[in-house]
Amino acid sequence: MEKITVGMSGGVDSSVTAALLKEQGYDVLGATLSLYKGSEECMALNLKNIKDAKDVCGILNIEHIVCDFEDRFKTEVIDKFISEYEAGRTPNPCILCNRRLKFAALLDEAEKFGSTKIATGHYAKILKDPVTSRYYISGADDESKDQTYVLYSLTQKQLSKTVMPLGELSKSEVRKIALKYGFANAGRNDSQDICFIPDKDYVSFIRRYTGKSYPGGNFVNKDGTVLGKHNGIISYTVGQRKGLGIALGKPAFVISKNAENGDIVLGNNADLFSKFVKVRNLNFLPFEQLKGKMGVTAKIRYNQSARKATIEMVDEDTLLIEFETPQRAAASGQSAVFYDGNAVIGGGIII
Repeated sequence: MEKITVGMSGGVDSSVTAALLKEQGYDVLGATLSLYKGSEECMALNLKNIKDAKDVCGILNIEHIVCDFEDRFKTEVIDKFISEYEAGRTPNPCILCNRRLKFAALLDEAEKFGSTKIATGHYAKILKDPVTSRYYISGADDESKDQTYVLYSLTQKQLSKTVMPLGELSKSEVRKIALKYGFANAGRNDSQDICFIPDKDYVSFIRRYTGKSYPGGNFVNKDGTVLGKHNGIISYTVGQRKGLGIALGKPAFVISKNAENGDIVLGNNADLFSKFVKVRNLNFLPFEQLKGKMGVTAKIRYNQSARKATIEMVDEDTLLIEFETPQRAAASGQSAVFYDGNAVIGGGIII
């Protein structure tokens, strides 16, 4: 009997994943990742997740383990998240966590326990090209739950050893399966926040975590004229309008941030739109390297429908996206992800 380790967050999706794989005849091991316990709220949530996952494993009569990855999570996710914010960028820590922890570290741990594969409750499909033998990701049948955007950075090894059984199911079908098994988390709401900042106050978290006081600087317009003072570069994001603390007699938006001199450039809404976006730290799935120009659809943020574009390499490490119509607020540090229909071509970090 093939052994598989399921990453169990305590939520309904990973719980049903474990149930489905047991039905399919796998020897299932449930593993909950303990990632961050740095606040009372995070500690309480961590304990609840472990308990809920353990309870599900009890119902399924499968073994449950807890993997303490807190030190690695701090080094590889939180520290990286903070350094990106300090550099004036807007990172997505969930993408980094997926590649470094929820897949890489979990796969290492699974192999120690004799598992040949891991499984997650993501709404996506992992497919193999019969011609090239390369693995790639395709969108879930339930488009409203599709999670391919946060999975583009997975490696071929990770994809070859991962199972995602929920790709063909809707959320309502998943909840029905959970109710059938009597899982207490059947009606649990989906997590929407960064797990280590449940109150969504990124600035307060960074100040508290680092113990630093970040200096203020100047709001300037596009030609460098000083418009006023701001409270520190980490306090603002590209596209932001509210909470700037400056009155100019007309709506003002954050257009860009300069970490070197501390300036934050303000402009109008039209200044946020661009047809061209440059991307580095690339990862492609159906092929190793992009050759020539390719027609795709692309996303520059998670909660966005994919838009028509072309992509091509402009040097060895940099890709240029040219959108058919200008896109709003492409923020450096965020991820851009490219699609061919439902299939993920790849993605990278916006510069």
